Amino acid sequence: MGAAVSRRVVITGLGAVTPMGVTAHELHAGWLAGRSAIEDGEGACRDFAPADFMSTKEARRSDRFAQLAIAAAIQALADAGWDEDAPPCDPSQAGCVIGTGIGGMGSFESSCETLRERGPARVSPLAIPLIMGNAAAGLVAMRHGLRGPVFGVMSACASGTHAIGAAARAIQAGEAEAVVTGGAEATLTPLARAAFAAMDATSPTGISRPFDARRDGFVMGEGAGVLVLESEELARERGARVLGEVLGYAATADAHHLTAPHPDGESSALAISRALADAGLSPEELAYVNAHGTSTPLNDRSETEAIKRALGDAAAKIPVSSTKSAIGHLLGAAGAVEAIATVLALNDRVAPPTLGYEEPDEGLDLDYVPDGPRPLAGDVAISNSFGFGGHNAVLCLGGAR
Repeated sequence: MGAAVSRRVVITGLGAVTPMGVTAHELHAGWLAGRSAIEDGEGACRDFAPADFMSTKEARRSDRFAQLAIAAAIQALADAGWDEDAPPCDPSQAGCVIGTGIGGMGSFESSCETLRERGPARVSPLAIPLIMGNAAAGLVAMRHGLRGPVFGVMSACASGTHAIGAAARAIQAGEAEAVVTGGAEATLTPLARAAFAAMDATSPTGISRPFDARRDGFVMGEGAGVLVLESEELARERGARVLGEVLGYAATADAHHLTAPHPDGESSALAISRALADAGLSPEELAYVNAHGTSTPLNDRSETEAIKRALGDAAAKIPVSSTKSAIGHLLGAAGAVEAIATVLALNDRVAPPTLGYEEPDEGLDLDYVPDGPRPLAGDVAISNSFGFGGHNAVLCLGGAR
């Protein structure tokens, strides 16, 4: 757990490319306004143009998921007031941890097509660098001169949250002074669409309505979210604007099923409880829960049970809403984008709504914020991520103080 840790980890920069737009502000403003960015049953980043963030050569040498990560990182570093070419500390003390659930899916599919139709001699020497899941972290580190702990995280839909947790732990342990961290995903591809549909995981109606009785699967999305984390000492030394704080983090596993959550939410609840304990907080001190909220029958019920189990009597009084209701499920990027959405919600002291929630389901009886934004009574929240493989990851976040 985090008992021996004393260094505070603050958030100084936020960047996001999502179906809602190409900035973190557009994500926040659009969700608060109750706008759904899901079109034709998918959450695509239609406003994203790689040329706005990188050269043609750089774009050609990176898969779309890495391009999204690079763009989000550029925004986050600018938001933090960093020089684009060098960190504000010893480069060996600046790291980069970026998660993805699948990695270069589009590049994998196109390379397979080239192999099948044109033969092995025509497969690009860039194929493996484009496909590999750690490419986003490596490319961001190269671009910005980050020479400390740099690696990728792959734990399905918990990847972004695990990445942020690992980054925070590195700072707390003194292994880094700053870490650029988050998640990225771009799997709106023929194989991914077909594979998720074959599992009956995605919504045949193309509607994301977490916790609603009519929910029928998640809506696929793409995007990236990147946060700049710094030790409190570094942020204070350079006079940085502090946007929030990583107060606690925990991870557990269901050890139950490769794709289905445990019905009683026991291990998910343990992750929530441990994240709160890591932050030194009680359930009564929480103001908001950003739910994993996938709009699948199994997840939404299991997560509701987990929240009740972990928070006890306080669960009924805490607003719970799902970012996925507005932008779909960004898989490995989801936890990072939702952490950003949570920080911005805390700083506005407003709980964004769960879009599409109209028909209650028996046993799903928390406050899912169905009727538009609602004022928050505090500035502490948890953000949940639960992924295929039984991975549970929870962040406890605080707003600017």
